[in-house]
Amino acid sequence: MEQVLEPSVSSQHSRPPRSASTNNPNPCAPPTFLSAASAKNIFMDRIVIEGGVPLRGEVQVSGSKNASLPQMAACLLAPGRSSLRNVPRLRDTETMAEVLRELGADVAADDDVMNIDGANFSVIEAPYDMVRKMRASIYVMGPMLARLGRAKVSLPGGCAIGARPIDLHLRGFEALGAEIELEAGYVIADGSNMQGAEFSLEGEFGSSVGATCNVLMAAVLIRGRTIIHGAAIEPEVGEVARMLNLMGANIKGIDSPTLEIEGVETLRPISYATVPDRIEAGTFLVAAAITGGDVLVRGARAEHMNAVLQKIIQTGAEVEMHSEGIRARGRLPIHKTTIHTLPYPGFPTDMQAQFMALLCLAEGESAITEGIYPERFIHAAELRRMGAEIHVGRGGDSRVKGVEKLLGAPLMASDLRASAALVLAALAAEGESVISRVYHIDRGYERIEEKLAALGAKIVREKAPTRAAKA
Repeated sequence: MEQVLEPSVSSQHSRPPRSASTNNPNPCAPPTFLSAASAKNIFMDRIVIEGGVPLRGEVQVSGSKNASLPQMAACLLAPGRSSLRNVPRLRDTETMAEVLRELGADVAADDDVMNIDGANFSVIEAPYDMVRKMRASIYVMGPMLARLGRAKVSLPGGCAIGARPIDLHLRGFEALGAEIELEAGYVIADGSNMQGAEFSLEGEFGSSVGATCNVLMAAVLIRGRTIIHGAAIEPEVGEVARMLNLMGANIKGIDSPTLEIEGVETLRPISYATVPDRIEAGTFLVAAAITGGDVLVRGARAEHMNAVLQKIIQTGAEVEMHSEGIRARGRLPIHKTTIHTLPYPGFPTDMQAQFMALLCLAEGESAITEGIYPERFIHAAELRRMGAEIHVGRGGDSRVKGVEKLLGAPLMASDLRASAALVLAALAAEGESVISRVYHIDRGYERIEEKLAALGAKIVREKAPTRAAKA
């Protein structure tokens, strides 16, 4: 397979301006609640799709969500203004911006550029009202301990995929010498005696991207040498490490499971471009395959997507690597295959739901084993509503027996990647599908309905009335 040349991260398509909420002078203002007497219809977005249209054309992949979030937190490590380019406009990046402002940072967004000044970063508490919205808010803990010596961070919220504990984060901080207590839903940490150490971050289901990035951010500013074994080697971790080195950190072993960090006294602000999102790119390639379409995903990097590309090819699609991105052509019949999610460079758990949607239309029976989050099959129930034949067993195993067609149906999204799976299934289904709770998909996909519409999909976002909750 020919390797793709490194594409430019700049988009060739115009972007609409960011919403006014980005520049809200009081982004942390409390919400307004309606009393029972004044309860009335309020509106929530839903996506309506008329399926059966092969997607054709080109689409520009956005910057990586999973790299942008820890990189935004890393800007707290240096006093002065850092500029992150190619940052996707997502609910999660907006939430992280709000969290950073709460901690004293000055955050300003201009199109896909996020300017973050950590000079006034001084607040050691990340409160529940902020952190509950997104698990990645825990990324501020590493910079807090490194620069401020203390941290009080609420236990995080986010996607409803099992417990997803932060024990590996805390194990790493404790190995560095932090004293940690759990109190009333908060993690309280004293890092005044932190110093370099040697330890492992490998957990029951392998390495952790979040824990590796978080502990790495703490280690770069503490005295002594730190050696992390069992570090995650996902491309997003490497991007965070390279950005930290550009800021003045001393990290060796990048892209390997053993990281060696020599602590430095200070870091400097920088300008850095976020890597393209490999999960969004994979989702659009599956969209081409499931609709029998022909799509060029501009900016997609084949070197970050080998496991996904191999599986797309196994299902019968044609895949070509170009200097500007990756092209996929769907071919019938869709072939069955086996999926086993594993830490990178294995098949990513964040693509499992999308492939389940694709395999619903394959000939024969496919097997999916979820090796990262064994309970990550919530989307199976909604796919069954469309006529899919899926059996979810115990221990992360499921079987998908291909059917001749899927039928449009009312659907409800349960988490970020499940939302993407439902959109893909709806694109290939016969008839109309209405997907509710699409705020989940807005956490990780930038303007997905606009990008799909540009490829020919019959898709619209609309407001759906819902009854306001009683006070």
